[in-house]
Amino acid sequence: MKAKFACADFTFPLLSHAHALDLIAILGFTGVDLGLFEGRSHLWPSNEFKRPAASARKLKRVLADRGLAAADVFLQLAPDFTPFAINQPDARRRRQARDSFLRTLEYAAAVGSRHVTTLPGVVFAEEGRDASLARSATELAWRVEQSRAAGLVFGTEAHVGSIVTTPEETADLVRRVPGLTLTLDYTHFTRAGIADRSIEPLVRHASHVHMRGACRGRLQCNFQQNTIDYPRMLAAMAKAGYRGWIGVEYIWIDWEHCNESDNVSETLVLRDFLRATAAKL
Repeated sequence: MKAKFACADFTFPLLSHAHALDLIAILGFTGVDLGLFEGRSHLWPSNEFKRPAASARKLKRVLADRGLAAADVFLQLAPDFTPFAINQPDARRRRQARDSFLRTLEYAAAVGSRHVTTLPGVVFAEEGRDASLARSATELAWRVEQSRAAGLVFGTEAHVGSIVTTPEETADLVRRVPGLTLTLDYTHFTRAGIADRSIEPLVRHASHVHMRGACRGRLQCNFQQNTIDYPRMLAAMAKAGYRGWIGVEYIWIDWEHCNESDNVSETLVLRDFLRATAAKL
């Protein structure tokens, strides 16, 4: 399997962005997953979107100087999933989220990324899951259309706390939105004790993947405690003809125990394991 590996810039939030990119290059990665996370990453949309194309072109040069390419641009408009969820009942906030997404497409094109990611929305208790899901599907369909027009691939990530928290719910969402692909991260399902074999059917819908150690009850853990069968996942990806980036995505944040790993060491251990495994496929 011919695999290309990326590391998230938000894996190392205590470093400056320049030093985080230096480290990613030193660790031997050729791709970077860029986090546009308002309030909790190096790159905040409120700053980058003042002049999105100019900011992205500048970053592209910074990446190129280190032998790196942008693998994905991941947009989150607030640290909390709810205020600017794409399926917000508040029409004004939905319009703001759409405007930010269009700027993300401009930014991604200018920085050289062919892929963008957003979250799929949440359940709003006041209206119930069915209404929230219908609005999520509408908003995702619009993003698929806009991404296609821009010549980019759009993926959404099923995650803890989202409107889709099981493989079955995620597959249903994909069926509702023609052309939708997934930024697939097994760990959000593994945390809930869901077996790899139940997640595996989603591989064929993946346009980008995130990988890190995880086990029941832990969204992120050290590789020694990891229960995800990554050789099986890589084999399924090879069978499906996956050609996207593989993002090694350890995070460091005071949420879900995700500040309890040595991200440098764990990134190296998983990187080497994945490289060796992919080379045999």
